[in-house]
Amino acid sequence: MSDLLKGKRGLIMGVANERSIAWGIAKAMSEAGAELAFTYQGEAFGKRLEPLAASVGSDFMVDVDVTDDASLDAAFDALAARWPTIDFVVHAIAFSDKSELTGRFLNTSRENFKHSLDISAYSFIEVARRAHPLMIENGGTLLTLTYGGSNRVVPNYNVMGVAKAALESATRYLANDLGPEGIRVNAVSPGPMKTLAGAAIGGARKTYKHTDQNAPLRSNATLEAVGGTAVYLCSEAGACTTGEIIRVDGGFHVLGMPQPDHL
Repeated sequence: MSDLLKGKRGLIMGVANERSIAWGIAKAMSEAGAELAFTYQGEAFGKRLEPLAASVGSDFMVDVDVTDDASLDAAFDALAARWPTIDFVVHAIAFSDKSELTGRFLNTSRENFKHSLDISAYSFIEVARRAHPLMIENGGTLLTLTYGGSNRVVPNYNVMGVAKAALESATRYLANDLGPEGIRVNAVSPGPMKTLAGAAIGGARKTYKHTDQNAPLRSNATLEAVGGTAVYLCSEAGACTTGEIIRVDGGFHVLGMPQPDHL
């Protein structure tokens, strides 16, 4: 993957810690030669991010609340002042009330439904709108993260499944809007991963074990595999790929039922 992103610059949004999918992507992109900027939300996440950003040679970090237009405007204004053009944005942001990621989807509250869709899906549109002017000159790539619970029922995933379905649809519509300007829009869909976000979902350990045992490759995704996929999509190798949901889940999505040993 060496030098595939040499000379490219981009923004990573959503690193929570060193086990985050966003961090796996950032690390792979840095190793491929990219210059990186980062966003975070709140002082606690900023403190966790600072040494990680420094480890990949980045000194650009900005606090962003994706539900606040002024906060998003300020962040992208600061980014534009630093770099007049960018080549990619990685949107790794999602949220739902943890108490609603157990039990029945039927019990989803109106407040959490709106909040989850706002942060997990609509924020990608807001980010795309602000990144667009920085990509007009040379084109670029917008990349987000989704999960198979968007189109198949996963126990306890609940409202996040609906949010990810909306995010995937937004990915296709944005790809169509921005394609004429050379801007590609894609989503990466890993299987269950041992992340801070994944741990919030009820039964996460059982889900992880189930996919690990039954996926055709008998393995869940790794940060390195997801990172490598992101590098490909943001490199010239991905020049003709847009509007896609790229699955990095050990092949689990092809199954109709568990393997014979686990029926």
